[in-house]
Amino acid sequence: MEYRVIDLAREPRRAQFGHFLQMENPQVGVTVPVDVSRARRFARERGASFYLVFLHLAALAANAVPELRRRIRDGGIVEYPRCDTSHTELPDSGIYCYCTLRHDMGWDAYLPYAEAARAACLAAPSLEEDADVESYLFISALPWLNYTQLIQPTDGRLDSHPRISWGRCEQDALGRLMMPVTLQAHHGLVDGIHIAQFFDRLKAELNALPLSQTEVKHA
Repeated sequence: MEYRVIDLAREPRRAQFGHFLQMENPQVGVTVPVDVSRARRFARERGASFYLVFLHLAALAANAVPELRRRIRDGGIVEYPRCDTSHTELPDSGIYCYCTLRHDMGWDAYLPYAEAARAACLAAPSLEEDADVESYLFISALPWLNYTQLIQPTDGRLDSHPRISWGRCEQDALGRLMMPVTLQAHHGLVDGIHIAQFFDRLKAELNALPLSQTEVKHA
């Protein structure tokens, strides 16, 4: 995939980039409880996988923040016009594998496409990914735990893939279905404001989901 090389001489965060580039562990991450009641209802109305629905929402939100489309390359920064995802699937063996998805399409096209990609992945599980791994957003879930903090492994101080994860949903006192969502990224590319922008956009994507007029109770 083509990318744009960032001119560091004109980059307002060039000092911050250089500072965090020298750190052994330059990762920054935040976990936020997110109301996913609407997403669960949308998935049920469509007869779709909630996992694949939320994965698409997270990818759309991340792609809306330019800093999350940036990667470190050859000591500099490149920015991709679009970032696909590499997410974890769990075959019957209980040993996870990777599945890659595009997200440059609407719901009617995405849902059958994602289900077909998932089926193909589960039929031949592998940790092999497509050639353009650098641009990917890494996605995983921990559906067994409603956690409050999560640390993801990274491949050294130059690893600049954003990692988005989520855990088990639980109903709160107001009847909302809340789910912990974690965004982890390289601090040389991403600040707290960009993480906040991701969660703001995620909320907007959730609120924009088209639902039927019939209300249903939360699970």
